[in-house]
Amino acid sequence: MTSTMAWFPLLLTLLIHCTGSWAQSVLTQPPSVSGGLGQKVTISCTGSRSNIGIAGVNWYQQLPGKAPKLLMYGSSDRLSGVPDRFSGSTSGNTGSLTITGLEAARRSPSLVLEAGATSVLLV
Repeated sequence: MTSTMAWFPLLLTLLIHCTGSWAQSVLTQPPSVSGGLGQKVTISCTGSRSNIGIAGVNWYQQLPGKAPKLLMYGSSDRLSGVPDRFSGSTSGNTGSLTITGLEAARRSPSLVLEAGATSVLLV
């Protein structure tokens, strides 16, 4: 019997908005991350300065037509009701969000990373 695995790509598109003293900072992240159903993916974002390590990272989820919903704050603290399959961390000037047990979504999810006054929309 042949088994097939449906792959659930997680495409990341970037929208960066910088203000104030953060305007000189550059955030770098991979153009895309993908994983199969039930697998684990890690999304990372590296700042050219120590902005991520100092300010921490807030992660949001945004569905089409909906306002962004805060998932994690302070790099690793989940909001109440956010499943523990979402975890965050920072190391130096890199913030990471790990999602285990990928599930298929009915709509394309997106994530927003916010480091200080810098926001990155990951679609």
